[in-house]
Amino acid sequence: MSKELEDIKLEDIKQEDNEQEDDEQEGDVEIPEVKEAEEEEEEGDEDDDEDEDEDEELEPTAVEEKFTMAIVRMPSPTLSNGLTTSNLGRPDYSLFLTQHLSYTAVLRSLGLKILKLPSLPEFPDAHFIEDVAVITPEIAVIARPGAPERLGEIAHIRDILSDLRPLAAIEEPGTLDGGDVMRIEQTVYVGISARTNEEGAKQLAGILAPYGYETHLVPLVEGLHLKSSVNYIGRNTLLMTEGWASHPLFESFEKIIVPAEEAYAANTLLVKNRLLTPMGFPEIQALLREAGFDILEIDATEIQKLDGGMSCMSLRF
Repeated sequence: MSKELEDIKLEDIKQEDNEQEDDEQEGDVEIPEVKEAEEEEEEGDEDDDEDEDEDEELEPTAVEEKFTMAIVRMPSPTLSNGLTTSNLGRPDYSLFLTQHLSYTAVLRSLGLKILKLPSLPEFPDAHFIEDVAVITPEIAVIARPGAPERLGEIAHIRDILSDLRPLAAIEEPGTLDGGDVMRIEQTVYVGISARTNEEGAKQLAGILAPYGYETHLVPLVEGLHLKSSVNYIGRNTLLMTEGWASHPLFESFEKIIVPAEEAYAANTLLVKNRLLTPMGFPEIQALLREAGFDILEIDATEIQKLDGGMSCMSLRF
């Protein structure tokens, strides 16, 4: 077992995750949206029997609903040296940390047990931990990030995941970023992008095939990663930017199209019947609410400056 795992005490996450020492050291993290939703549930208890049929119709059935645990990695003060394609300025470390803690607190409040890993100052992008692995119920696949600067991150996740799942790995010359992988039940869509090549996608398909997964390779239409622009949000519905709206691979899904000026909000994350979505994008939030989705707004101004979003800051399984 790695020294990193020894420090974290992996067995602790099998118990109730009631301790929030790291969060408390950084200050209180308010999550009013979650509290409000919980209050609404309590108020609606009396009507549960009457609404049972309707609730059953609205329940999402995707794999995201089965999450019980998430791995996050704390941001490093070196994060402003991270890779980015945005022109939004340098992120403020203190505010980034606050936003990351708030994101983690929301995941915890939704019932996920959190495994929090220490920062890696030598790898300023390491808090975007989704890119270094793909986890299914059967196996954990160590990715091979397409940005050379991030290749060293995989050594810091391998031992962690080996205690949780059998391991496989993407090998050179394949490249694969987890942000390019969207799994919906037994179907996997892999974006072919600047960070994920066809060889890496084919390796992933071969690893997952024995477990009954069908994999589709999807050359990117727009966006850094596939999930920068296309995300499953439950109820057979995809949230996507306009450029993806007519893609033949997705014709069987209902679609909610993100306005061009709010494209960043396409990276919205489904967890336990709720959608984590970045704050400050009123048009798409209105569309989601009108469609009956329960959304939780997360302040992500600093995260956006480094091309990060709701999915990339955690590995969920």
